[in-house]
Amino acid sequence: MSMKPRLIVPDPDTAATYYQKTMGAEEVFRAQDDNGRVMVVVLQVDGSPFSLSPAVPEWGWLSPDDIGGSPVLLEAEFADQDAVAERMVAGGGTVIVPVENRPYGKREGRLRDPFGHLWIVTGELR
Repeated sequence: MSMKPRLIVPDPDTAATYYQKTMGAEEVFRAQDDNGRVMVVVLQVDGSPFSLSPAVPEWGWLSPDDIGGSPVLLEAEFADQDAVAERMVAGGGTVIVPVENRPYGKREGRLRDPFGHLWIVTGELR
């Protein structure tokens, strides 16, 4: 099985730029509808893909802001969790739990990106 999260965002182009700048994501695919509206952008971070699509309420595609917050935590492992968290905040994200060494052997924190998605930024102790 392969699983690839698709994040629903107000503007896939803005979100793609944010993830490229903050997480080092690379765009690997993009599709538009007949009107030129971006319907999916596939990004990849260190071999792990995820997609972005716009909110389309008639299809049930709702962003976190549309439903009052995200019910999902996305856990992403990075070599330098502090740098990623700093870039996320500089780009408009919010720290929910600071990045710190945890007693269970990980260095991690929790952040909300500017689109309402919740992230656990994790990795090895430093």
